[in-house]
Amino acid sequence: MQDETRSAASLLDAEAENKEILKRYRSLLRACRNNIDKHDRKLIRLAFDTALEAHKSMRRRSGEPYIYHPIAVAQIAAEEIGLGATSIVCALLHDVVEDTHLSLEDIRGLFGPKVEKIIDGLTKISGVFDQTSSLQAENFRKMLLTLSDDVRVILIKLADRMHNMRTLGSLPEEKQLKIASETAYLYAPLAHRLGLYAMKTELDDLALKYTEPEVYRTIATKLQQTKKDRDRFIHEFIRPLKDEFARMGFKAEIKGRPKSINSIWNKMKKQQVPFEEIYDLFAIRIILDSPPDQEKADCWRAYSIVTDYFVPNPDRLRDWISTPKANGYESLHTTVMSNSGKWVEVQIRSIRMDEIAEKGYAAHWKYKESAAENALDEWLNRIREMLENAEANAIDFIDDFKLNLFADEIFIFTPSGELKTLPSGCTALDFAFEIHTDIGSRCIGAKINHKLVPISHKLHSGDQVEILTSSKQHPKEDWLSFVVTAKAKSKIKAALKEQKRLLSDDGREKLERRLRNLKVDPANVNINELLLFYKVPTALDLYHRIAIEAIDLKNLREFFTEDGQPKAKPANNKPEGKSFEDIVKNVRGSSDMLVIGENIDRIDYKLSPCCNPIPGDDVFGFITINEGIKIHRTNCPNAIQLMSNYGYRIVKARWTGQQEIAFLAGIRINGADEVGVVNNITRVISNELKVNMRSISIDSNEGLFEGTIMLFVHDTEHLKKLMAKLGQVNGILSVTRIDPNQ
Repeated sequence: MQDETRSAASLLDAEAENKEILKRYRSLLRACRNNIDKHDRKLIRLAFDTALEAHKSMRRRSGEPYIYHPIAVAQIAAEEIGLGATSIVCALLHDVVEDTHLSLEDIRGLFGPKVEKIIDGLTKISGVFDQTSSLQAENFRKMLLTLSDDVRVILIKLADRMHNMRTLGSLPEEKQLKIASETAYLYAPLAHRLGLYAMKTELDDLALKYTEPEVYRTIATKLQQTKKDRDRFIHEFIRPLKDEFARMGFKAEIKGRPKSINSIWNKMKKQQVPFEEIYDLFAIRIILDSPPDQEKADCWRAYSIVTDYFVPNPDRLRDWISTPKANGYESLHTTVMSNSGKWVEVQIRSIRMDEIAEKGYAAHWKYKESAAENALDEWLNRIREMLENAEANAIDFIDDFKLNLFADEIFIFTPSGELKTLPSGCTALDFAFEIHTDIGSRCIGAKINHKLVPISHKLHSGDQVEILTSSKQHPKEDWLSFVVTAKAKSKIKAALKEQKRLLSDDGREKLERRLRNLKVDPANVNINELLLFYKVPTALDLYHRIAIEAIDLKNLREFFTEDGQPKAKPANNKPEGKSFEDIVKNVRGSSDMLVIGENIDRIDYKLSPCCNPIPGDDVFGFITINEGIKIHRTNCPNAIQLMSNYGYRIVKARWTGQQEIAFLAGIRINGADEVGVVNNITRVISNELKVNMRSISIDSNEGLFEGTIMLFVHDTEHLKKLMAKLGQVNGILSVTRIDPNQ
């Protein structure tokens, strides 16, 4: 009887799930109904049926049917990015080749070569990579290889990442940290570079939710608590503008848009102020319904109306209508003073500009703007160039690639008046390589606005640059220290490699000549033993150093016996050191948790000086090659890069009770410079809370002071109590822990 009851219950569950799957599929069709015809609908149905059958026995970590995920990714691609039928088909099928019995040939037979190619790009790369590089970085590089052929690969990949981030709560904590860090490090900047601002904002917020949950919860709660006051302020601010726009015959939507939690947190850190002192928690957006030929004029007319009512800050006008950003973003931004004495950011744009700002290049295709297509092609060409010159080290490649996901851009003019977009902070040499590799390689200087400057001179927006070259010039090692674009870096590295190769041929000849003089046959010499003798890592380095005379071959005689044989190596009585792989295996072992404070025989750990973790902080362990495990705070400035690039070297860590141990922490105090205030501070620290201080420095200026105190505490609770006590001292205005990001 019980079996029959269970069977009936499971049938009901299966029926309910089937209804839910059908409901989600219909929702997907509604999201893309404006972009598809009858033939597309049939193709999407075939893709849905194929994915449903392929994933039928699979479940997600949350326990839901796996098919929910591809449907959600397809819906994000259609609704939030605005992609068409081919992309929706690919989104539905994006995991079938990797996770099921279906092959790329099956996909080609059912859907054709175009879908097959995109699915190939979306299929995660399996296989074992060199343990010194990151699996994530390798996968990312290979994904970019396909991206350079079809940008839809990266757009669907972003939709996939977005759904994974929205459902990240069902994964274990260390996976959440790794995926969230990777998202903040690569995927959010990539969404920004493609003009997908809504997606970029949500990815950043979700990454913060898992990397710094307490910060996220605090800001989200405070935003909710202040929502009513904010809505009232926005209503009062936009009422006169709405009336005036209606009177002038403008069709316009005016609304308040809250700032993202991540951008508020960045402001709090940058300005070193609490949430209560961040005033621009929202922006006013004015969206005009204007025909394409009148957009620019209407935006400036709208700006004129706004500044008739409110006084603008002349330093805060940003005109991205005359010169759009490289990712196609167009908008007019100004900051004005409200009647209640608060600064308010106002963004003015057309419906077309707003859609492009939210949906990026996908919206460009809808409007069929050749300029936008050219901008995308230009960016993809840069990626192709980087891939052609990609170094063997995937981490270097990712760092170079990330440099090109720049948020800040400058506009530079050639002598003939052609406009070039480059990252902020670039130099004359970057500009030379941007024009052509040969011009960069032979660059000796530049004329900026007709004034002679060196190749390392930093450029500013609006500069007109003429490059000076010489046939005798060639790339040098120190050039790498002042170029910032990936194109310039990769071209310089390639040229240096070629120079090194040519020089190493000379070095090899010199070595062989010297060996013959010593009556030694070069063929009988073990090159690895020579590398140990001269303490160099590779044969190429050995030959290169010989060529540039950094290695003196006179002492080569010491390497051989009188009869020309290499000397036997001295016996090594030291115990053999563990390999890096052994260390990783040892730490990961059966337990995946490092308990800080217990006696660990397996490996030493150290508290990282870059973020000074103390008990109570959220931390993780990072396995280093020479220094054991280093413990970092999860909000350490280096954490995101370590987690996203070296995921396999991260180990979970937690603190055990250790009241007897004291840890160094720093606090910053601001206040009014009154008589006896320093004495009051030290009394609270030393007498009341029995805390040892390592150092204290106080700097006063015009009645105010700022102090930094380094002291020893047991854990975060101990530190919080101390900070609360200090906050009660007369004259103290603020007490904050010194943040590792500052």
